Amino acid sequence: MGRNKMKTNRSAMKRFRLTRRGKLMRHHAYTSHKTGKKSRRALRELRKKDVVSDADRRRMLRLMGLR
Repeated sequence: MGRNKMKTNRSAMKRFRLTRRGKLMRHHAYTSHKTGKKSRRALRELRKKDVVSDADRRRMLRLMGLR
């Protein structure tokens, strides 16, 4: 008997990365356009990756087929 399997969400796989320690990393929003008003420091901070919050982590891992 075959089992139902969930497809991996490809957009989630492209947007999130799992670190070796198990953290889920994401990119910041608000960086593609309308950046003239933002300070250099703000833009520099937005370039850094950030950790996905615990509230969303489980859902994202499920989309990625990792849980």
